[in-house]
Amino acid sequence: MWKMVYTLALVVLSGTVLSGCTGESPADFTVCEGVYALCTTAPCQPIAGKEDTVSCDCTVQTGYSAGLEACKAEVVTAQGKQIVSRYYPLKSYAICSNDRPWANCLDSPCIVDDSNPSRAACACPVVKNQGPYVIVTETYDASTCTTGLWSSATVTDANTITDFLKTNDNLKPFDIKVLNPE
Repeated sequence: MWKMVYTLALVVLSGTVLSGCTGESPADFTVCEGVYALCTTAPCQPIAGKEDTVSCDCTVQTGYSAGLEACKAEVVTAQGKQIVSRYYPLKSYAICSNDRPWANCLDSPCIVDDSNPSRAACACPVVKNQGPYVIVTETYDASTCTTGLWSSATVTDANTITDFLKTNDNLKPFDIKVLNPE
């Protein structure tokens, strides 16, 4: 069961609004406690017949997480147990400034793997040309930003949610190490 812990309206001073938000209204983040999918290091694969959506292999976690949508409990569907992909603070990332596509999994629906309940397949929209984006990793080399399709976020979005978490008592951010500062 989800427990809503904290919601805050955050105005992005640069005028950029998080992906998934519309208009010029503030982004509303919600910190929840419960079961969620964590996709920050998830590799993604195409879904047959769906050009703009990929399936990302995410981990199932329990605890505090953040997202733009209201807290949601697990739901049993015909496909299996459905949970939502949410954000947990990052420790390090690489900045990618190319035009490669990536998956925006925040608040995406995920189906828990019956044979391995620590994993979930999340259906995430594919995006590109949103500005510099992050690849969550502990190491960086020349192929980090040029291979694979990964769940990601723009640098602006990662910084915005990190700034929000600095105001939250239940889910504090880490000091983020940028592996290839621009």
